[in-house]
Amino acid sequence: MSKNVFMFSGQGSQYVGMAKELYENFDGAKKVFAVANEVLGYDLAKIVFEGPDTELNKTAVSQPAIMATSLCALEAMKANGIECGAVAGHSLGEYAAMVCSGMLSIKDGFRVIKARGDAMQKAAESSYGAMCAIIGLSASEVEEVCQTIDGYVVPVNYNSTIQTVIAGEIDAVDKAIEVFTEKKARAMKLNVASAFHSRLMQPAANEFKEAIKDVEFKAPIVDFYSNVLGEKLTDFSNMSEILAKHIVSPVKFTSELEALKKAGFDTFIELGPNKVLTGLVRKTLSDVEFANVENMKTLEKALEKINA
Repeated sequence: MSKNVFMFSGQGSQYVGMAKELYENFDGAKKVFAVANEVLGYDLAKIVFEGPDTELNKTAVSQPAIMATSLCALEAMKANGIECGAVAGHSLGEYAAMVCSGMLSIKDGFRVIKARGDAMQKAAESSYGAMCAIIGLSASEVEEVCQTIDGYVVPVNYNSTIQTVIAGEIDAVDKAIEVFTEKKARAMKLNVASAFHSRLMQPAANEFKEAIKDVEFKAPIVDFYSNVLGEKLTDFSNMSEILAKHIVSPVKFTSELEALKKAGFDTFIELGPNKVLTGLVRKTLSDVEFANVENMKTLEKALEKINA
């Protein structure tokens, strides 16, 4: 079995022009956008390649756009004969991971991500939430502070040993930021529409579960690691339930990385825009190789590292 892990990027990593080089160089990437355009009913490629930012950054657009970019990077790896033994995604990255693992066809992948993006945008527009990355404190310290805040704010993304993202009501998040600043931690508000992975997204979870209840999820052909569990998922009998829960549950990415290394995986390759997950691997794991693929230059570097 390959010791490579393919990791798939999450929300907030999008930028205008992503995937364009891969699209121009790989037929498989062209097919990804052709399927996306068919399922979505609009020209996703035009928005991704040309913008504007305001359109790309809408939750209902950015989610399929990031997934398409990740799948283009996957097609580039396939064209170069690179395989993986496990997949992991950060939040919406799990959907590209499902396509990569064979759980979903590309077409069903875009159907599901369209339903998710639409439901989450609708929920975001009717709720007032915020997210903020807290850097420089342990997860337990972040949890303790959140428990002292008057209002709803909780840890939602366990990204590394020194980075945890909080989410909740805007006022409560702002109060928490004041406390974290006093503790000399760095607080970075995220450019997202609401408090994802918190209970404020429950309406989206309900709508999404209903929308995907008839989608067929197959058993994966490689190991699939879950944000909700923080470890390998083995029961695929009720994916609509798991994925609905995923929308309102913390992303246990640090635990996933540690579980992957413990299982013997030693090369972590991020497929998708920017290299946020690559940075999290660098901060969390030691004695592993890592690379990201988002354009021709990064593809070349990744291939050199993998084939060395």
